[in-house]
Order: sequence, then structure tokens, then C-alpha cells
Amino acid sequence: MTQFESIPMTVNPSDERALRLPRDFALIALGLDVAMFVISTVVLLTRFTPDVEQIRSAYAQPELWISMLAGVAVPWTLSAALAWSHARNALERLGVANVALSHDARLRFATVWALVVAFSYYGLTPLFFKIRALFMLGGRFEEFSGYSPYLGMGAAMLLQSVVQLAVLVLGIWVAARLALSRSRGKDVPVRAPANAAFEVSGAPPRRAVAWLIAALFASMQLWSSLAVSNWLFRSDDNAIRLLLTLVLPWLAAFALAFWGAWLGTRAGMSLARPFRAVAASVSAFVLVQVLSLVIVVAWFFIAYASSMRMSNTLGAIGVTVALALVYAALVVAITRALTRRFYRRYL
Repeated sequence: MTQFESIPMTVNPSDERALRLPRDFALIALGLDVAMFVISTVVLLTRFTPDVEQIRSAYAQPELWISMLAGVAVPWTLSAALAWSHARNALERLGVANVALSHDARLRFATVWALVVAFSYYGLTPLFFKIRALFMLGGRFEEFSGYSPYLGMGAAMLLQSVVQLAVLVLGIWVAARLALSRSRGKDVPVRAPANAAFEVSGAPPRRAVAWLIAALFASMQLWSSLAVSNWLFRSDDNAIRLLLTLVLPWLAAFALAFWGAWLGTRAGMSLARPFRAVAASVSAFVLVQVLSLVIVVAWFFIAYASSMRMSNTLGAIGVTVALALVYAALVVAITRALTRRFYRRYL
């Protein structure tokens, strides 16, 4: 049988197991993240320290849980999405039969990712906590420089986000690379054709692309909302405000990006090519933010030049609603256009 012949209708058990690999990689990545979070939280709340009652009192507040779960939702989504993408990409590029050669792929992936998660929790997080402590009010930065610590704190938080993101992306890549190492460099008689349609984990290509783009876009939206919330509402957070500034924009961004990605694809797509979806999502998010900033700045210049005033609350609400609608339209239109551009050879 040649490379471009179709896969037989009868699929052997190893091939069926290989077809479930994207779902299993995503569940392993997410499960280990959740398990480490639960273990760390339980240890924090049950250990005997002088401030344990204060910690328990803080954890009894819904505001803390909303912020905390919103914060971990971003890396959880990214790790699951990237793990799924690596396995799906291997199936589409290497073929099901080649991927099936890695019989212990799940165990190797879980082992490497567990080490990465443990390093992030018990290595990077304590290190960056000590660094941020230097920039807190009354910290060494303020003592030696005499300047407000907010600038240094912001730089430290940005550095932490960048480093943790790099560790997450690199860790998933290494885990997937080692897990699928037996699939590379070998060629078996039965391989997937270039235009094969995959039904992997119940996710046809079009739906898989839309979900992946929407999940990544919403994660980046949540990350930016967290950054804004941390700077604007540091002292008076409440559950309603957090829901409005974090959860609602996150859900809206997912729905709008999914709609745009769905419009940018077509029924009958043969391949998902997940890293094209990743590139489309990141590009769409950056472009939406840039255009939104340009529109907001232009609106303020026009308002200033024409002596417009938001004289009452109703006027301010109207402007906010208008800007929100413009943002929503940009998300759908740009996501659709970039998805169509990245997938034009597969439509």
C-alpha cells in the first residue's frame, strides 16, 4: 500500500488508541494542573502556621476564589489547548499508524509535564513571590530608590507572566516531543493521506479549529482583564465587579471568537492544522487590541476637538455600550478574516 492510499475501514486497537491521543494529552495536562492546584491549596489551608486563621478567613471570601480561579484558568486552558494541538498535529502530519508506534506516549507525556508543573509551583512561584516582595510598599526598592514601587511591581508581574508562559509553552513542547519520539524517523506501510479527514475525540476539523481559536482568544482576553483589574481595583474588589470585569468579558470573547472562526471556515474541512489556529487566534487578538486602542484614542481626540462632554451618567453608559459593540464587531470580523487567511488552502 502506498503513502497516499486510504486507511482501511477496519481500524485496529492501536490506531483507535492513537486517535484518542489529542483528547488524552489535553486531559492529562489539565488534570495535573488541577491536581497540583488542589494539593497546594489543601496544604496551605491545613498547615499549622501562626497566620493560618487569617489565610482561611481570606479563602472564605468569594472574591478571592473568583480572582484565583480566573488566574489559573489562563494557564490551564493554554496547557490543555497546546497539548491537544501537538497530538492532533502529529496525527495529521505523521499519520495514525506512525503515532500508534508510541505505545507509552501518555505515560511519558504525563511524567515530563508533572515535572514542569512541580517546577512552576515550587520553583518559579516562590522565587517570583520573593521578587515581588522587594517592590511592595515599604520594600527594599522603595527604601533604596525613594520612588513609588508600583512601576517595579508592574515590571516584576510582567516578567513573571512572560517567564511562566515561556515555561508552559516549552514544557508542553518537550513533553509532547518526548512522548511522540518513537513516531518520528520511522515509516510504516499504512499512513494517513494528505487529505484525510480525522474524527479525533469527536472533534471534526471545523469545530476543532473554532474551539481552539475561541479558547485561546478568550484566555488572552482574560489575561488582559486580570492585568487591568489588578491595577484599577486593587483595594476594593467585590464579587460583582470581578464577575463584570473578568468572567463576563471572558465568556463574551469566547462566543465572539468562536463565531468569527466558524464563519472563517467551511463545512467539509479535511484537516485541522491546529498550529494555524493558534497563529490565527494570537494574530486576531493582537490586531483587535491595536485597532480598539486606535479607535478609543481617535474618539477622545474627536471629543476633545469638538468640545464634547459626557455630562451625565447616561451619556457615559451610551459611549461604553457603543465601544463594546465596536469591539465585538472587530472580534468577529478580524477573527473571521484571519481564520480564512490561515486556512485558505484547506477550505
